[in-house]
Amino acid sequence: MDKFDLAILSVLQHDARASLQDISAAVGLSTTPCWTRIKKMESEGVIQGYTVRIDPAAVGFGESVIVQVTLESHSDETLVEFGRMLEEIPEVIEAYLVSGDYDYYIRIAVRDTRDYERLLREKLYRIPGIRHSRSSFVLRTLKQSLIPLSAAEAMPAASSDGRRKPKATGATSQSKKGRATRR
Repeated sequence: MDKFDLAILSVLQHDARASLQDISAAVGLSTTPCWTRIKKMESEGVIQGYTVRIDPAAVGFGESVIVQVTLESHSDETLVEFGRMLEEIPEVIEAYLVSGDYDYYIRIAVRDTRDYERLLREKLYRIPGIRHSRSSFVLRTLKQSLIPLSAAEAMPAASSDGRRKPKATGATSQSKKGRATRR
């Protein structure tokens, strides 16, 4: 991961619909090496996909709820099963296994308080093994950022034994029609 890779990621993170010519001009490379680098980062999983950012309220999800959950057990089976069950709940936008007083930090998109109450009864509280939960409705989003690529350091190429330092990953966005386009 060098300065050109980071620059490419920065352009794509801000506008995944940028043309290859625009990306190349922004990073100071011709189109062929730029395209080669993009394809390499895709194949290595640095670029994990292209998505579109949607205003949740515009599609009916006016509320966001942060739920902290403690489980009864911390066995591998329980953690795997809990994660699998969360994946089946479409309203769960993010879920993190965390350290501290709670085991999980979960962000849920709902239409309103009644919708959240329904989700608790019909989905979340039906997951076996939850000991305790605490919910907080988001009043206002103060900051929602992209990966801070400007603070990332370029990583050296692979050493003689072929090992690299851990790769940085970047969130990207996609076209309004739901697909990435390059010209």
